[in-house]
Amino acid sequence: MAYAVLVKDLVKYYGRFKALKGISFYVFEGEVFGLIGPNGAGKTTTLRILATLLKPDSGKAQIYGYDVVKEATKVKSLIGYLPEEAGLYERLTGYENLLFFAKLYAKDKKELEEMLEYGIKIANLGDRIHDKVKNYSKGMKRRLTLARALMVKPKLAILDEPTVGLDVYAAVTLRNTIKRYVKETGNTVLFSSHNMLEVEYLCDRIAFINKGVIVAEGTPRELKDKFGVSNLEEAFVKAMGLKVEE
Repeated sequence: MAYAVLVKDLVKYYGRFKALKGISFYVFEGEVFGLIGPNGAGKTTTLRILATLLKPDSGKAQIYGYDVVKEATKVKSLIGYLPEEAGLYERLTGYENLLFFAKLYAKDKKELEEMLEYGIKIANLGDRIHDKVKNYSKGMKRRLTLARALMVKPKLAILDEPTVGLDVYAAVTLRNTIKRYVKETGNTVLFSSHNMLEVEYLCDRIAFINKGVIVAEGTPRELKDKFGVSNLEEAFVKAMGLKVEE
């Protein structure tokens, strides 16, 4: 199988703080891969490097064979990035937000119309797509930002905490949207999350990261078997070397 993402010996400093300590992992084309860890583990730093927003201090990161530093322009044409705090134009409608971003990517009118149609489908806001974003709930805004990231059908969607802060219904809706996107397009998703139910539902494979180091990697079943537990939350706790009071 071909690699969508290849990370090797990646190191990143913030001043004297070493946020990434030589991490390595890979993501196959067409799979959903979870980069999972506690706050401050290095997840967002890694995702930002892959999205060409940060430069590593050493090591290598490639997206579909293209170097994220040396070939950043090509990488940007292959990815869709949804940061944890994604902004929208609050005074525009949902439709106008999608139209604005579609115009940045579409090569012609036909492609623009196709992107908009797909974005509206993903957002699934009904008639509210024509309301101003400032009147949306948090869940509605998150669905719109996900639609913005996926409507261009990126070969790699990089999603940082896509369901953070959402209620159960909104989170389930978003998870199903991601699952359907991969099935419909055959494209790849790399995402982070603190919700282990979500991780197990979505991911083909997972890497646990802690203090800038990959501490375990495998399918959900492999990780549960490795740590001798019945669920992914317990595997995560053991991988982090944490003790839970009983």
